[in-house]
Amino acid sequence: QVQLVESGGGLVEAGGSLRLACVASGPTYRLDKMGWFRQAPGKDREFVAQILLANTRIKSYADSVKDRFAISMDNAKNTVFLQMNSLKPEDTAVYYCASRGRGTSNFSFWGQGTQVTVSS
Repeated sequence: QVQLVESGGGLVEAGGSLRLACVASGPTYRLDKMGWFRQAPGKDREFVAQILLANTRIKSYADSVKDRFAISMDNAKNTVFLQMNSLKPEDTAVYYCASRGRGTSNFSFWGQGTQVTVSS
């Protein structure tokens, strides 16, 4: 079973930056995509960014974070990063790392989440 462990969350002032990391372990060769999602209090979980493992130049972002966040992958360390710049109070949420197995359509492996709080 693939396991995902996030780190790097915390409290930051508006305009600041944070870098999240997610380490994957287990049969990671079975994965083809990794991503980040977030869930703010009282809201549904939403997509933030994703990256294709076979070609890490292929990435996509939610409109709300485009040009501020950047997803990247260190395949040798099975680690996906989310660099978050120009943070806003509305970015406050629990951020989850997720991965998708080859031949499947949904993200099926999830981390425990890391809290990001942006103060105004």
